[in-house]
Amino acid sequence: MSTQAEPFSGLEIERYARHIILPEIGGAGQQKLKNARVLVIGAGGLGSPALLYLAAAGVGHLGIVDDDMVTLSNLQRQIVHHTDSIGENKTDSAAATMQRINPHIEVHCHTLRLTPENVTELFSAYDIIVDGSDNFATRYLVADHAALLEKALVTAAMGRFDGSLTVLKPYERDMQGNLYPHYRDLFPEPPPDGLIPSCAEAGVIGALPAILGSMQAMEVIKLITGIGEPLLGRLLLYDALAARFETMRYKRRAKAAETDE
Repeated sequence: MSTQAEPFSGLEIERYARHIILPEIGGAGQQKLKNARVLVIGAGGLGSPALLYLAAAGVGHLGIVDDDMVTLSNLQRQIVHHTDSIGENKTDSAAATMQRINPHIEVHCHTLRLTPENVTELFSAYDIIVDGSDNFATRYLVADHAALLEKALVTAAMGRFDGSLTVLKPYERDMQGNLYPHYRDLFPEPPPDGLIPSCAEAGVIGALPAILGSMQAMEVIKLITGIGEPLLGRLLLYDALAARFETMRYKRRAKAAETDE
């Protein structure tokens, strides 16, 4: 991440005052946030709260990838959009909301579908990738290329009333010298088509992605500022109906580890 940026204006110091007085963040941490470049895949249920809180936190360069348009059925959970946004590109709608929240950041709209042909060029311009996609093909594409390009990945998924969240940096080692796991160490292969119903088919409670997307933003802030312990090698599971969080540890598979030695 770049270490050079313009000094904070008086308005920025006031805006970020509650961050700056935190000893764990301070002015130096807020400067890291201002310098950072984060790409969010999807401006939907998960991407909406992630984008809003990263914008509010002062992440200086935020990219959005989405080729969809806002529909009325999105608004039950996709809080970055508004009724007046129906029919707009989600990237444009999200960017307008983010700029209203924080005019001191730059928002970059990538109004396209992520593909094997464009993923490398897109990812190369950012430090951290946030996956808020809603299909397995995109999740595996994102995870595989984030690992290949050595980009930290914060990925989440959700069902009707439950969800999961983890952080991936398979190109780095832990304190014991072991390589962190890949996404495929956790989920080796995508499920067969049609096995798991989509959100449109099964439904989803509207507040659920707000919880998971906000937690994705928190993990990004931790990665940028270097505070706390990111969810590396840990899968956080959330059951909304039982109001229960659980954490499952997972490791790199031996075959994958041998390949990288």
